[in-house]
Amino acid sequence: MSSGLTRYVVRRALQSVGLLLLISLLAFSIMRLAPGGPAQFMDDPRIGAEYREALRESYGLNDPVPIQYLKWLSNVVRLDFGVSFIDRRPVLDKIGERFWASFQLAGSSFVLGLLGIPLGVYAALRRGRWQDQTIRVFTVFGNAVPHWWLGLMLLILSATTFRIFPLGGVYTIGDGSLSDRLWHLALPALIGALGGWIGYSRYIRSEMLDVLGQDYVRTGHAKGLEPRDVLIRHGLRNALIPLATMLGGIFTLLLSGSVLFETTFSWPGLGRMTVDAAFQRDYPVLMAMTVLSSTLAIMGNLLADVAYGWIDPRVRYD
Repeated sequence: MSSGLTRYVVRRALQSVGLLLLISLLAFSIMRLAPGGPAQFMDDPRIGAEYREALRESYGLNDPVPIQYLKWLSNVVRLDFGVSFIDRRPVLDKIGERFWASFQLAGSSFVLGLLGIPLGVYAALRRGRWQDQTIRVFTVFGNAVPHWWLGLMLLILSATTFRIFPLGGVYTIGDGSLSDRLWHLALPALIGALGGWIGYSRYIRSEMLDVLGQDYVRTGHAKGLEPRDVLIRHGLRNALIPLATMLGGIFTLLLSGSVLFETTFSWPGLGRMTVDAAFQRDYPVLMAMTVLSSTLAIMGNLLADVAYGWIDPRVRYD
């Protein structure tokens, strides 16, 4: 790693710490002071007075909000996000249980979505032909139809007509084999990858058409270089440069939990857990997910910037 890149990463890391502190402070203050916050939640008349007071004391709700935040922050530094309001379990344990399910879905959707890159290259090389027109119609249709709605329609068809895919969940109760888990993963992963196929193919097609018209590409052909070398080393490499900044953010969004996908497919991931926590007013879980999502977003953007410099050697980190 060059010294310039090292300084850049350190500087960005320090900036990220400040940004995370600001995000956590805003989220904590809003959750504490908004109507229906933890203090009002604990004032439920169905809870006995003594038990209610014990709960308020155990969660530190009797302290002023700034003191509550500082105590929460000191615990978070030790990776202690507290315990859930609902089942009194450590929040970090709950996240750990759901993380793998979200990672499976996000990783599968991300990898399958990358197939949109060769699809865009192929469309650019067949510009104006029926192959290009077919791919463009597919992308327009995919943009027009909400992906969660398409997934829901496919679920309904699977339940009533074709019975190709299961109706949801990670595995069949009593089975749990690898083939069964892949069968359950197939439909949500394909629907999750649809955005990649559409977005990447359109973006790469546009960038490839622009790059293939540049002088250095024509020079490569004039020098007698292999068409494949010109396409990959000069065409695709330069077309991927702007895309690098998108990939980190997209994977982060998938990993932090796609609420609509996980709810539609009854997938027990982080997104669904966050929705449940919001409805149940489980504020420790909501705060933990806020910090986790923000951290993943910042890390994704940092990795995308580093990848940008790796793809394009002209980039300097000063």
